[in-house]
Amino acid sequence: ELQQKAEEAELLKMELQMLETERVRLSLVEEKLMDVLQLLQQLRDLNISKRALGKILLSTLESCRDPQPGKAQLLEVLDTLQQELTACELLHRQPMEQAQSPRSLSNALVISC
Repeated sequence: ELQQKAEEAELLKMELQMLETERVRLSLVEEKLMDVLQLLQQLRDLNISKRALGKILLSTLESCRDPQPGKAQLLEVLDTLQQELTACELLHRQPMEQAQSPRSLSNALVISC
C-alpha cells in the first residue's frame, strides 16, 4: 500500500510539472499575442491599408507553412507576425522622421541667423 501511495504521489508530481509547463507556455503565447495586438492597434492608428495588412498576414502565413521542428507552430506564427508588423511600423515611422528633419533644419537656420 505504501508503494502504491508513492507511485500515486510520483504520478501527481509529474502531472503537476506538466501543468506548470503548459501554464508557462500559455503565458508566453498570451504575452506574444498582446504584443501583436498592440502593433495592430498602432498600425490602425497610422491608417495602414487593408491591402498592406493582408500582405503582411499572407507573408507571415507563407513563411510559417512548414513548421520548424521543436518549435510550437502557434508561437512561431505569432513571432513571425510580430516581426512583420514591427518592420512595417518602422517603415511608417521613417517618413514621419524625415518630415520632421527639414523642420529642425529650418529652425536651426532661424536660430543661426
